[in-house]
Formats: sequence, structure tokens, C-alpha cells
Amino acid sequence: MTDGTGFPSQKELEKEISDYLTRKYGERVKIVSTGLFPLPEKGETESKPTEKKKEKTFQFSLTPEELVNYLDDYVVKQDEAKAVLATKICTHFNRIRYTRDRPHLEKRSVGRIKSNVLLIGPTGVGKTFLIKLIAQRIGVPFVKGDATKFSETGYVGGDVEDLVRDLVRQADGDVDQAQYGIIYVDEIDKISSSQNRWGADVSRTGVQRALLKPMEETEVDLKVPHDPISQLEAIEHYRSTGKRTKRVINTKNILFIVSGAFSELVEIIRKRVQKQSIGFESSIPSKHSNRNFFNEVRAEDLIQYGFESEFVGRLPVIAVLDELSEEDLYEILLNPNSSVVVGKKQDFHSYGINILFEDEALREVAVMAAQEKTGARGLVSVLEKVLLPFEKKLPSTDIQYLVITKDMIRNPHQELDKMLDKPDIKKYLQDRYEKLAEEERKHLIDFILRTRGDYLEVHNVLPTPSRLALIAKQCQEENMDSRDVCDIFIDLVRQIRRCAVSISEKTGLEIAFSEEAIDHILEIEPRNEQSINTICDYLMNTYEYGLRLLSHKHKKNRVVITGEGVDAPDKFINSLVGESFKE
Repeated sequence: MTDGTGFPSQKELEKEISDYLTRKYGERVKIVSTGLFPLPEKGETESKPTEKKKEKTFQFSLTPEELVNYLDDYVVKQDEAKAVLATKICTHFNRIRYTRDRPHLEKRSVGRIKSNVLLIGPTGVGKTFLIKLIAQRIGVPFVKGDATKFSETGYVGGDVEDLVRDLVRQADGDVDQAQYGIIYVDEIDKISSSQNRWGADVSRTGVQRALLKPMEETEVDLKVPHDPISQLEAIEHYRSTGKRTKRVINTKNILFIVSGAFSELVEIIRKRVQKQSIGFESSIPSKHSNRNFFNEVRAEDLIQYGFESEFVGRLPVIAVLDELSEEDLYEILLNPNSSVVVGKKQDFHSYGINILFEDEALREVAVMAAQEKTGARGLVSVLEKVLLPFEKKLPSTDIQYLVITKDMIRNPHQELDKMLDKPDIKKYLQDRYEKLAEEERKHLIDFILRTRGDYLEVHNVLPTPSRLALIAKQCQEENMDSRDVCDIFIDLVRQIRRCAVSISEKTGLEIAFSEEAIDHILEIEPRNEQSINTICDYLMNTYEYGLRLLSHKHKKNRVVITGEGVDAPDKFINSLVGESFKE
């Protein structure tokens, strides 16, 4: 039955969709009606929005050097790759902003090739970590896909475009925001066509072709038959508006970054280089040379590896990441932002156990990880293996402090037994922990001043010794990123200054807190906005009469509250009024 316009009735429509989803996904998926579809006006067909949604202004002003400095705080080595990524990504987004502010330049951008990036490097060198850091720093939607998934599905195109739809979901359905996102595809070397197979390798070259249009520019429909979520969203939209609106996203400004280990590519590059060297160079690089052939990769090498020329042409930027040495792995562990060490600290903290590592222990972990030949992943593997006995046993004891030594890394089971047999072990471990924690805090203060000092000053927050010590302590005790803690303190300082403005408005005087006074307020715990408001209310109540007296009787224009004014407000205001009367 229809409604007379040829469109099925509500009941028929729900039944048809429910039957389809049940056949495709089983009995678990059904449509349950919670109300009636609003029926369209007679003769109404598929409609489009009559009023175009106003696009948000795209804001981006980051420079390549700023992004490189940010990456340096988290990623060891890989200077060339960081420089290439930071430069091309910043240029990509700054160019979008520049063009959007000048609509007349849109016609000149026709045929522009996007700066899509190919990352080449062995496993565990930080390819995925780099891209996640960049997306987080610049604040754009980010999704990651695995190229091996595309080659296994048996159909071409759907999964590739699903990445674009996932980008919209990451942006909470905001298409305007999603169209400036980053799509990262790992294991891209796995979709190269087989070099030992005759004929077309459909499952691999087909995926390459499916990526061509999204990597350049195409419109992706957000509603597709194989995606029940998009179907349900369309139904809900029709239920609430009575209109069927086609939603699409253009991929023109979506940046694609792909990566892979390309283990067999080295031999292709080596043969080409050796062939070119004959007759021109006196020496030919040996097969076991330390020379990094990846730095000499060309499009012809990638085509020989098994990529179609059109696909290689969509990746004009190539960045190569170096294999990590034992010293590099050690530096990763020493970095206060190391997710490897911080992750283990959080594991033990979840049981109420505070854990620190001696430098010699970290060095031993780096030695063992280097032998595994899996890059930074080896660090995680080694730590999980050697700390497992402690992680299993200590939560059942009343031990709250643990310092990891080199011997514990080498012989975890024996050292655990020896530790538990020691008399007064709790006091012994706490003393060692507090001593090491003090040393770590000093290193952390130096690190914060070196890497975050300018950041604090740009936000009008001086990195005073007291402030740095408080920031370092919170980073250490809560295992937080130093940038996040700096942001917390920036907000707290701003709140203190807002309190000064509030006091000024109530008393008619210009009130300011000295840097010493701000430090004294920050030292009071709990350290949060509510606590600061409580402190300021108390100071206001204490100061109010004296400040009004100064304002009306002695025409004083400005009062600076010192550290003493926070610690002993009665004494401070009485002294201030007394001195004013003497004058």
C-alpha cells in the first residue's frame, strides 16, 4: 500500500528496512518504531536544503618550525621526517586557510595536487605516533585504517570510502570540520601487486585504484547500503523533517598519509643505484653497507615494487624514517613524555603503587629491546616481560613504593624474592623512592623550563621557580603530560587575575596580584578553579573595608597584593591603611 504518491507507507518502509538489516546482520538488528514518519506534502519529492549552512571559518596559523618543536618534545631522532611532515602539513592547511579567505583564487587552484605523504620506515620507528601527534596538535579530525583490511574484504571501494565516513563520525557529524581532516593508511606496502604473479592482481591493484579518487578529489556519499548506521541516520532525519537530503563530503582538502615498512624496496633501490654507478664511480656499495637507500627512493622504484603509476603520482611527498639504535631507544625512555615509561607507571598506580626507574635499569631495557629489532615496540615488550612478576605479586602486598634497578631487569623473579625477604622492606623502598623522585623532579623542572618556558610566557604566565616546581610535581604525581599541566596552570593564573578584576570592580581601586602572590595562591591545595574562587572571596571579605577606605579617603588608585597579602590578609590590609594614614 502506498500513500497515493507512489511512496510506500510508514509501515511498509519500516518493514522493508528491518527485513534488509535482519538478512544482512542477523536477528540482532531490527527497526523498532518509536513514532510516525512525518508525511511529506502531496507531490513532494526528494528535497534539498533551501538555505546553505554557513561554513565555519577555517583557522590555522601554525608554522613548520612550531610544529617541529612540538614533535621534538615527544619523538626521538627522525629529524628529516619531522621536518618534511611538519613543513608539508603546515603548508597544506595554511594554503587552505589562505584560499578560503580569498574566494577568487579558487579557480586558480583547479588541478592542484595535494601534498599527500608516503612514510617509509621499519616497524616501531614511530610512523603512527608521529601522525597522531600532528593531528592532535593541529586539532583536526583523524582516522587510521589498515591497508591489509582493504585487500581482504573481497570488494573494492566501499572500505576506502568508509574511511572518509569515519572522518565525519570523528567530527561528530560535522561535515565542514571533517573535510579538513587527516586520513592515515598503514601497511600500504601490502597492497602492492605481487611481483611474482602473472596477470592483474585484482585484490591489490583494485584497492590502489579505489584510493585514487579520494586521494585527489571526489564526493563521497555519507549514506550507503552496506552501512546500517548511515541508513539509520537518514531514517531519523526523515522522521524529524519529512525530507530526504543527500549528504556528501568532498575530499579535496582531506590530507592522505600512507605508510609502510617496504622491506623489499631496499634491494630494488640498491640494484638501480649500483647499475648507475658502474662506469661512473670507483666503488660500488656492498649489500651490507650502512647506507640508507630509502633516502634515494624514486617513483620508478615504487612502480617496480608493485604500485601503479597513477597511485604513486598521488603521493608527491616522501618522508623516510630511520631505524632506531640502542642509544635512540635509551633516549626514548629518558624522555619525560615517553608513553612507554608513563604507561607502566600508570599500570602500577592503578594498584596504588608508585614506581620509578633508575637510569641503569632504563639502559638495560634499551639494550634488550635493541636485540629484538622491533624498534620502540621492543621497549614495551621488554618492560612487560620483566615487570610482570612485580605487577602480579605486589598488588597483594601492602608495598606502595618500588624502584626498578638494573638487576631487577636482568633477573626479575630472583630480585622480587630477595626484595620481599628483606626486613622493613616498606621503609627501605619508600626512602629509595623519595630520593630518586627528588632527582627526577629536578630533571623535570629543567625539561619544562627548556621546552615549555616560552609557551608559558606567550600566555602571560612567568615560569617562576615556585611555579615550575608545582608543575613538575603535578606531572610526576599524576603522570600527566607537561603541556597539559602547563595549560592547567595557565587557566588557573587567568582565573586569579580575573579575581583581581572582580575585586577592583567592587572597591573602585585597581587591584593586581604580584607574581609572588599568584605563586602563594597556587601553592594552596586543592588546586582548582573553585578553590581559587573561595580564596579570592575570603580575601575580598577581608580587604573590602580597608580598600574602600583607601579609595574614598586617600584617593589611592592602585594596590598590588603581595605574597604576605595572601598569607596574612588582615595584617597586610591593616599595614597598608596605616601607612596611608601616615602619609
